Formats: sequence, structure tokens, C-alpha cells
Amino acid sequence: MPFYPALLDLKDRLVLLVGGGRVAARKLASLLEAGARVRLVSLGLCPEARELAGGPGVELHERGFQAGDVEGAWLVISATDNEELNRAVARAAEAARVFVNVVDVPPLCSFIVPAVVRRGELTVAVSTGGASPAAARRLRQSLDRQFGPEWGVYLAILRAARQKLTALGRPAEQNRPLFYELVDSELMQRVTGGDAAGVDEVLTRVLGTGFTLKDLGLDLGQNDPEGRQPA
Repeated sequence: MPFYPALLDLKDRLVLLVGGGRVAARKLASLLEAGARVRLVSLGLCPEARELAGGPGVELHERGFQAGDVEGAWLVISATDNEELNRAVARAAEAARVFVNVVDVPPLCSFIVPAVVRRGELTVAVSTGGASPAAARRLRQSLDRQFGPEWGVYLAILRAARQKLTALGRPAEQNRPLFYELVDSELMQRVTGGDAAGVDEVLTRVLGTGFTLKDLGLDLGQNDPEGRQPA
């Protein structure tokens, strides 16, 4: 059965994470990056998880999992190698009607997490529907090489230009062709080449005066935080 793809807004929403190993630490980092509040439950923590658990946004419980831990959670993730514990977490989440992911155990999941490449505003997600997480990771590695940090800068320019153009209050029908013209222009090539003057020329030609990098409060030295972690 195919999964329904979605990107979730977890900002200030509670997520239950069960597990304290390296996989759990990676999940914790991704959740915190998304702005989630994390209830972390585990008898022990690896050094990476311990460091993250000491920061803001984490509610740490160093004990065994209890069914009541799912209360108030929007999502549940179980990242342990204990089959019995994973099943208990999945049962509790299902009983509470909360979506649950048991890492690398698709039959226990009501949602799965794709392999992800992030470049600023760009998110490329790859999923094999649980058939082969290893294949998804290999595809992610290929995409990681294909989409460089210039994509973060490129999309930052497009966002700033779109916000400024929209703020002028013109009808959307007038702005829409300009957005497409900008995407179809040589803007990406100019960004990739570090050609600030060329970027300004494209922006001015397509959008008019007042849309240079300086006008948008940007510069090509603003590198994208690459965010190469798997989700």
C-alpha cells in the first residue's frame, strides 16, 4: 500500500522519541531542527544524545517506556533495537490514535521517514515505501552530490524577491509570469558561478529596479547551511 507523502510543521509540537542510541540521537537532532518539543524516554543515552538532551526543547525521562508517555504527543518515534519495546510503543501510539514510526520496521509504522537532502529552503525526500531503506540512502547520497549549497542561496534570492514583489500589492496575475521568468532565467548559473553582478543584472532585467542583491538584503557569500543529515 503506498504511503501519502507530506511535510509536517512540528514547530512547538510535542514528539515522543523512545531510544537513546546513535539512531535516536540523529532523530533527536532532526526533530529539534524542525522546532519540535521532544519527550525523550530511554534507560541510557549515547554521548551524542546526552549532549542534545541537555539543551532546550527536550523533556528527558531516563527510565523505561510507559504507555502514558504518548499522551499529548503529535507523533511517536521508536528508535531502539528491542523488538518487544518497539511493539509496545507502536501499540500505545495506535491506541492513542497517534502516528508512529518504528525505525526500519515498516510493519509497525503508521508513517515512515524518507531519506532527506536539505539545502536551505530546498528539501528533497526519497522513499522506497519501506521496501529498502538502504536503497533510499544510496539515492539520497546521489542527490546530495547533485544539489550543491548554491541551491540554498538561489532559493533565498527567489524567496526575498517574491516577498518584495508581492508586497507591492499588484494582482497575482501580473506577478506570476515574472516568477516563472525568473526561474527560467540564467539566475541559477549566475549564483553557481558566484557572479553577483550577473545576478543583479538578471534580477533587474526581469523584476525592474530595486531588486538587486543589496536591495533584497542578500549577498552570494551567504552560504546555505547544508543540513546533510538523514532524517
